[in-house]
Amino acid sequence: MKSKVYFSRTITPEKVLELYKLLGKELKGNVALKVHSGEPGNQNFLRPEFWKPVVDHVGGTIVECNTAYDGERNVTERHVATFKKHGWTDCYGAVDLLDATGPDLVLPVRNGLVIHENYVGKDLANYDSLLVLSHFKGHAMAGFGGAIKNVGIGISSPSGKVYVHSAGTRTSGSIMHSDQDEWLEALAEMVS
Repeated sequence: MKSKVYFSRTITPEKVLELYKLLGKELKGNVALKVHSGEPGNQNFLRPEFWKPVVDHVGGTIVECNTAYDGERNVTERHVATFKKHGWTDCYGAVDLLDATGPDLVLPVRNGLVIHENYVGKDLANYDSLLVLSHFKGHAMAGFGGAIKNVGIGISSPSGKVYVHSAGTRTSGSIMHSDQDEWLEALAEMVS
């Protein structure tokens, strides 16, 4: 089956909502909207107002995870302050840092050649659907890679980020192994 690809020369919040509606995909249950909160001092992130029509349409919660590197987004309290500084809490109220408290949720990577599991923010289990909101990074390789990374690494806890970037040789933090097969099947459906 061939995929449909939609393009627009107009990039506005309203146009993004229009394109989303063209997909004909209704997200069910408790919806997580994965964003990049924006690195303090860097202006290359989409502003919360840009996503408002889509967020309002799906009735979801803005979610993110802490980083593994030092900075203003690696500790929950500083990351929440970054969300506030960048206007996310003014626009949407509370945001959910999926890994604000541990332990991590361990998800299997089926048929993985090097990585056989990943550690994600445990609060991901509170959601039935996931919509990833990404921006294009400037050229094809980085643009699509950045969008994929926003979900692949973006929902990973700091331990998960370290684990993936070290090819499975290191972790940090607390980890909770999950045998919740029903939830894992739902997650697989969510991201397909």
